[in-house]
Amino acid sequence: MKLTITYSILLFTFCFSFSQSYSGAESVEYDPINDRWLVSNGSRIISDDGQGNLSYFGTGGASFGLEVMGNTVFGVQGSNIVGYDLTTEQQVTIATISGASFLNGMTSDGVHTIYVTDFGQDEIYSIDFSDFASPVTTQIVANTQNTPNGILYDGDNNRLIYTSWNSNAQIKQVDLSNNQVSTIITTSLSNIDGIDDDAAGNYYVSSWTPDRITKYDSNFENPETVSTPSLSNPADIGINKATGIMGIPMGSSVVFVDLGVLSVEEFNTNAFNFTVSPNPIDATSTISVFNLNSESITIQLLDVSGRVVQTISNRIGLDNSSVSLKNINQASGIYFIRASNELGVITKKVIIK
Repeated sequence: MKLTITYSILLFTFCFSFSQSYSGAESVEYDPINDRWLVSNGSRIISDDGQGNLSYFGTGGASFGLEVMGNTVFGVQGSNIVGYDLTTEQQVTIATISGASFLNGMTSDGVHTIYVTDFGQDEIYSIDFSDFASPVTTQIVANTQNTPNGILYDGDNNRLIYTSWNSNAQIKQVDLSNNQVSTIITTSLSNIDGIDDDAAGNYYVSSWTPDRITKYDSNFENPETVSTPSLSNPADIGINKATGIMGIPMGSSVVFVDLGVLSVEEFNTNAFNFTVSPNPIDATSTISVFNLNSESITIQLLDVSGRVVQTISNRIGLDNSSVSLKNINQASGIYFIRASNELGVITKKVIIK
């Protein structure tokens, strides 16, 4: 009998009200160093473990865009881009964009450059934070010809991709070789807020009209509506590429959805699972897979950015569901092990000594 599997999105958790609660959740970023989510929430940044437990991130505040780059989280505060150390939670740098009207979305090249949209003046800026004491700001687009909101750095294609707040909103790109702007696609959506991509190269945008998350493939074709809980004005989304978890901020709440699992019934019925022991990983560590209903399984090691750095196994026989990790040859740090086959995807955090 042929089994037809329908992929859907499983609600991961809701964020409930605690002593620290959401009142203006606008932008969500995953912090891989501390395994938590950071959320801009007006006067304070909130730390969220994804399980409903909230706390304040130091005394730092951010009203709109957030971006994690290296060991620093950057946040929009009025006309300022403020950087906070992820470990100490103390401010370490600040850049003021003179004349800015409404700084909004933010992204980075992952090394030293932050990019930010000015929603109010149709502009895009770059800020070089190579020297925290003297960041350098450059206007790279003087007129986007629409209202720019969310923005995403696409290093593979040397471009920025940004969304707009118009009716039949366009998704545009900036060629970083010459800073020229062009249109990628004109959508049927209005008021597009955030944009992010997953480890497979798919793009996701959040819109207010209608309230939804829309998925596009790597060529911005084949749009699909992502099945989520009921949304209300979803803002600047963030995706943990290693695990496929998406955070969706909506003012008074943040919801998390898992982009890589099947529906609840199918997942419980058909899914395999695995353990890694010992963890932190050393030469004696093994992966043990159980409830394996298929011989075809791929096990990969991902870094904190979601990049595959090593394939551990392409196949496990039903009579041999254990894999040694003695040949892992990566530097010490935080990683993720991802196991996947036609029945689902499971990702777990590991530490390499």
